[in-house]
Amino acid sequence: MTKHPACRPYIHGQALTEFLVVALVLVPLYLLMPMIAKYQDFAYQTLMASRYVAFDAAVNNEWQNTWKSPAQLAGEVRRRFFSTPDAPIKTNDTAGNFSAHRNPYWSDPKNEPLIADFDADVAVSFGQNRSQAQAGSLAAASDGDPFNRLGNTEVATHIADQLGLKPAGVYTGDVTVRLANLPADVAAYQPFDKINLSVTRRTSVIVDGWAAADPEQVVKRIDSKLLVPGTLLRPVQPLAAALVGIAEAGQVPAPRLGELEFWSDVVPPDRLK
Repeated sequence: MTKHPACRPYIHGQALTEFLVVALVLVPLYLLMPMIAKYQDFAYQTLMASRYVAFDAAVNNEWQNTWKSPAQLAGEVRRRFFSTPDAPIKTNDTAGNFSAHRNPYWSDPKNEPLIADFDADVAVSFGQNRSQAQAGSLAAASDGDPFNRLGNTEVATHIADQLGLKPAGVYTGDVTVRLANLPADVAAYQPFDKINLSVTRRTSVIVDGWAAADPEQVVKRIDSKLLVPGTLLRPVQPLAAALVGIAEAGQVPAPRLGELEFWSDVVPPDRLK
């Protein structure tokens, strides 16, 4: 059986057509891969920035000292998460709209920055309603339930007050980044030239007042006969120390009845060098 010669041009033409069809799909995809990677990078950095905002409230809140200024917090987020990767951690250091403070990777195909204006395009807000103030953005939470279940309201209140636990609620940090559109004069970048993309991430934590500032504050909070019944032995400590001293001739240290300081985590001096 012989092949018809007229079939050969058709076969070669079919292969070329298939290649062109596949190229129409793959070439724009290859061109967009760097931009998709940059968008994923923005999503990750926005998530990390929201965690920074949320966990900052663990040490800066109205029960510890005071909330950090929203403007200061936003400035730190812009400089430390959305400017140059090696940005130093300095107080009152803000990101400027010039090349020295821009991430060189975050640019479009024409080398224009994807964050056109740090102040306008990177926003920090708080709570489910994206409030501009931290204090009014807390959502209700059942922080006191473990103590309320004790059955004795007076005892539960005393424990909560002694430990410094406050029913603050859930604190949410929101970070939103608005990105510039891609150039409109390149067909391969459509429809990314008009999507007005913005990335938003949020992180929620339960804020309470028991983030102690130092070991001494921890000791002060648990120094209660209700929390540590052993503190009732303090009055007999001198007598016990005298009896041990007589019986052991000073070879055994005196018992530290009712003391809490020896529970503190102390770093040896030689480890601080």
